[in-house]
Amino acid sequence: MDIEEGVQLLTVEGMVTNGPGPHLVKLSRSDTYGSIYEGLVRPVAGATVIVRDQTGKVIFLEEDLENRGDYYTSEDFSAEVGNTYTLQIQLVDGTVYSSLPETLPSVPEIQEINYQVKQIPVEGELNPDSGVQFLVDIEDPEGEDNYYYWKKGPSMYILETRPDLYIIPPPSRQPAPKDCCISCYRSEQVSNYSIFIANDDTFNGLSSRIPAAFVLDDGLRFVNQYRIDIEQYSISAGAYRFLRLVKQQVELSGSVFDPPPANIRGNMVSLDHPDEVVLGYFMAAGETSKRVYVDATKLDFVQGRTIIADDCRVVDGAQTERPSDWNP
Repeated sequence: MDIEEGVQLLTVEGMVTNGPGPHLVKLSRSDTYGSIYEGLVRPVAGATVIVRDQTGKVIFLEEDLENRGDYYTSEDFSAEVGNTYTLQIQLVDGTVYSSLPETLPSVPEIQEINYQVKQIPVEGELNPDSGVQFLVDIEDPEGEDNYYYWKKGPSMYILETRPDLYIIPPPSRQPAPKDCCISCYRSEQVSNYSIFIANDDTFNGLSSRIPAAFVLDDGLRFVNQYRIDIEQYSISAGAYRFLRLVKQQVELSGSVFDPPPANIRGNMVSLDHPDEVVLGYFMAAGETSKRVYVDATKLDFVQGRTIIADDCRVVDGAQTERPSDWNP
């Protein structure tokens, strides 16, 4: 696919599910192929974004004015299994884009989540990187083609710090131990560095255990208790093919924005300029999730503890109050 050097490609990343809203559509442009700003992502603001189902019902998305380019449905909108959805976008210059229709499939429940340590050799380093790999047990429906996609949901862990080692910042640099606090509950959203997908070609109708997520051990997460929600999606064959190509590209080049051998086109098209290359994919997916707690004492390998010489409450997302839904 021939693309002019430095051209700004519209990228669409969006999904609606049968889970609770709001659902997000992200619009951006990235400079590629020879631009001095290669890889720079610019949000696309001020667009009109709607989702339409096969009956003609229209759902309007509103832009987050604090995070331009992010468009959300209302919290009370949930897509329905069996319905077909189309994303339509009109930019401020009047250019109109549309997705191909996506039908929302049903999704089986996650029966159980298991976990194990995974070590990753690092070239030139004696000690490996490591983390926890999560594997889901599912009962695949028989007699139909199913395509799965997993993402990491919200996570939380008990953060332990050393306020007794606190030192006043320069120029003083004097020890000034603090009395509080050594233990907090820290919430975070861990980035999805890898893409976890599967189709049921080899396990149609069978019980299967499949890798669904990996969380890097940073010396903080797996000192005490850690929990995470694993999100499971049933997606269309087209969405699966798109994600598989993106996964291959990322694993080869290290970044989705690195110039690939050929750009990956999704299901978005320009109604005004049919030959325009539009990146990304709009998905309609069946959604389910399950929560799992990891007890660090049951891991057979962990990284050396990272020392934070301060009150744990100064760390972003940390609180001393035990959350009401913390139930290892």
